[in-house]
Amino acid sequence: MNHRQRMLSVVAATALTALAACGTGADDTGRAAPGPSGAAPLAVVATTPEVADFVRDIGGPDVTVTQIIKPNVDPHEFEPTPADIKAIGEAKVVVKNGVGLEGWLDRTIEASGFKGAVVDSSHGVTLREGDEEGEEHDPHIWHDPRNAKIMVANIEKGLATADAARAGTFAENLTTYSAELDRLDAANQAAYAKLPAAARKLVTNHDAFGYYVDRYRLEFVGSVIPSLDTSAELSAKQLADLVAKIKATGTKAIFTESSLPPKSAEAIAQQAGVKVIGGEDALFGDSLGEPGTPEGTYLGAERHNTEVIVSALAG
Repeated sequence: MNHRQRMLSVVAATALTALAACGTGADDTGRAAPGPSGAAPLAVVATTPEVADFVRDIGGPDVTVTQIIKPNVDPHEFEPTPADIKAIGEAKVVVKNGVGLEGWLDRTIEASGFKGAVVDSSHGVTLREGDEEGEEHDPHIWHDPRNAKIMVANIEKGLATADAARAGTFAENLTTYSAELDRLDAANQAAYAKLPAAARKLVTNHDAFGYYVDRYRLEFVGSVIPSLDTSAELSAKQLADLVAKIKATGTKAIFTESSLPPKSAEAIAQQAGVKVIGGEDALFGDSLGEPGTPEGTYLGAERHNTEVIVSALAG
């Protein structure tokens, strides 16, 4: 079945389920309790785990958030379900990461009949160019906390426009959360200040940490998947070149990512004679951790990444 056929199938299934159901505005837990003002919460769909976490922090109990992409799911290979299309059709606001990360979103919005506002959280962010031929811009903008501040400001503006009665509350939440992002950035800078510049060499599953590398002055040695997305594969020559570069630069480790299988990274690490950082220490490149864990939030996942990288490279 080709891509268009899959989408038509999804739309047909959605139409059938929509006949038997009406929107509740409930969040992922199914709750639809009124916010503190007594009015029903604003129904928001957020595409990625990072964007959903930002919406929860800015919206608080005045929003219900349906998160489309779940933790540890590769967003580059994501396809929406009938439930996703139904949720979008019933929402008042859709918030996306932008920069082409959600290639499926426009056609899904069209299929859902959504009539609300779409908030592009990337608006105003200075974008990195793609490193590989054919790549336009790096969508992993949230890995620089300064970009995250721009993203949450865009989200606050979108929520306030959709629900003017709660605009003051959203603005207060933005001030509080922006201060948290400043503290995260300062803590990251302090952690890397203790690590010699010669030790700041990073190899990951795929090229997801460009903004992080630029912000904290790391050297990006290479990635197991030589692309901003996860669809490419190393050729035999690229694999040999990466192994040689790891050895030549004195890189100490290859860091796996939570949403990608570690086998290729493990094989390259064995050839290069370096350690693999994975399992519970895997980095959060495209995703966040499970809900209810510290890493299930943006702040917690980014703290985890810095602690793991600094510890491994210092050792």
